[in-house]
Amino acid sequence: MPPVTPTITVLLVDDHFVVRSGLAASLDLEDDIEVVAEAERGEDAVELYEKTRPRVVMMDLQLPGLNGIEATERLREIDPEARVLIFSTFARDDEIQAALDAGASGYLQKSASRDELIGALRQVAAGERSLPAGLAEHLADLQLGPTITSREREILARVARGRANKEIAAELGIAEDTVKRHISNVFQKLNVNDRAQATAEAIRRGIVRLEEP
Repeated sequence: MPPVTPTITVLLVDDHFVVRSGLAASLDLEDDIEVVAEAERGEDAVELYEKTRPRVVMMDLQLPGLNGIEATERLREIDPEARVLIFSTFARDDEIQAALDAGASGYLQKSASRDELIGALRQVAAGERSLPAGLAEHLADLQLGPTITSREREILARVARGRANKEIAAELGIAEDTVKRHISNVFQKLNVNDRAQATAEAIRRGIVRLEEP
């Protein structure tokens, strides 16, 4: 008899019910894949992971509460062997890098074909890294350096729109000194000296888009 292939158990994390339902129905058509749990929030994903211990977590980046990057960090703290496949509609280069830095094993856009998705899922389940062709080289070419945090990205977006430190502090409900500290950290990470250079570098790296509200 041929050896029995272990079932790939999957936790789906996406805040859209229709997306989760469609994915679950599609994945369950495969004999070796079983969706064992679904979550719509990052916090729920962490709780369900501890209960179900799936082989792979399919994680969207844009989630209410903990985002996909933060949830990945939590999962890896709970279980350093946790395997996370980021499956997102759109992600900036720095967000993909941040997810990989947080411990994600792969990234795939939701526009990918079903065959690509199944292949990526099986790769990650096998302990391999799964990235679209050329993405690893692209990220390396950008030389992104230290990861920009979610809070730093929020502040940087406001810097790019010309907000003063006092305005940023009021909008985010934090102290002005905290804003200054974050901006100083951003300057170091981007290797720039002023707000104009920071804005230009953030746009180049895809950290900030000027059309954002």
